[in-house]
Amino acid sequence: MTLKIILRNLVYRPTGSLLSVLLLMLSTGIIAMLLQLKHQISHKLDNDLRDIDMVIGAKGSPLQLVLSAVYHADAPTGNINMHEANRALRSPFVESYIPLAYGDSYRGFRIVGSDTNLIAKYQASLADGHLSNAPMEVVLGSAVAQKTELNTGDSLLSQHGEGNKGTTHEAHPYRVVGILNPTNTTIDNLIVTSVQSIWQIHDEHTAQGDTTTTPRQWTAALVKFRSPMGIMMLPRSINENTNLMAAIPSLEVNRLLSLMGMGIATLQAVALAIMVVAAISVFIALYNRLKERKYEHALLRTMGCSRLQLLAMILAEGLVLAIAGFMLGLFLSRMAIVLLNAWSGADFHFTFAYRLLPQEAGLLAVTCFTGILAALIPAIKAFNINLSKSLADA
Repeated sequence: MTLKIILRNLVYRPTGSLLSVLLLMLSTGIIAMLLQLKHQISHKLDNDLRDIDMVIGAKGSPLQLVLSAVYHADAPTGNINMHEANRALRSPFVESYIPLAYGDSYRGFRIVGSDTNLIAKYQASLADGHLSNAPMEVVLGSAVAQKTELNTGDSLLSQHGEGNKGTTHEAHPYRVVGILNPTNTTIDNLIVTSVQSIWQIHDEHTAQGDTTTTPRQWTAALVKFRSPMGIMMLPRSINENTNLMAAIPSLEVNRLLSLMGMGIATLQAVALAIMVVAAISVFIALYNRLKERKYEHALLRTMGCSRLQLLAMILAEGLVLAIAGFMLGLFLSRMAIVLLNAWSGADFHFTFAYRLLPQEAGLLAVTCFTGILAALIPAIKAFNINLSKSLADA
């Protein structure tokens, strides 16, 4: 019965209630979406960065090098001489390194020449087939296999570059020999082959039947150190004494996240401002209705409703508005993620999950507190209502 009265009071003059719910929906929706973006982007960046202490590549932008070599989300800074890279990494500080050679793609997915250590680094297992053990064999990441509908035994023709206008390598088809299980890492969106395959396709002399080979090149290498001393000593030595560039991924990622954090903080401040306006709207809606419902409250008192019950009823109205706004805001944030996935999935091969976060439970608590706080003054006025005066004025 009490819930029925609360709902009837909220829809009696729906304009104020609707405005309050919409404002709460907008503020909680923005905050929930930002929480999802910040958490999932940070988690993915950290997850893909596992066991990579340094990246070496051609001189240029360190951030571009990290984005291209670790996350495969940017163009490479150039190619490097394999022999020079091997000399630079012949150091007691280096535990292991993984060479990368790329520059071609298939239907927007990057083809990466490396060795089996790249697959092992991401702890990827085979869903079908086997790992490549000869040139011109490829293993597909799970997302690549799903979106291209390729199976083991199929062939594909790579395209120079990563757009849709590059030259197709008609004379050098790849054969799919394996498909990986999903890992929720960058390798899900990669086509992995051997470095020799990349060399074979781009070696013009080989294509013409000439046994002369061009200087062998990599695009980058992912390096793991034996100890933290490597980070202190080797990058500076490589940058100063070689034609290579060494970048520390953790530093570049933190710089990127700090830049993103400024934008996210600004949007969160806007959302909090909207929530404050929503709280004021809830207060105004309940306070205005309080004037019109003095006689109703007085009748409830004469029918046995206590002061505390009347107080709780008004507070519950604010709470109902807050919960409705939060639920609609949560739905709004998920719809925004659907739109983001449609965009980022096609352009960057990056999609966001739809999981609930612990921070969203905290957001629910803050929203409920906001609704109750906004209803507090109207509730106190209802608690202190003058029964006889209210009945006489009616």
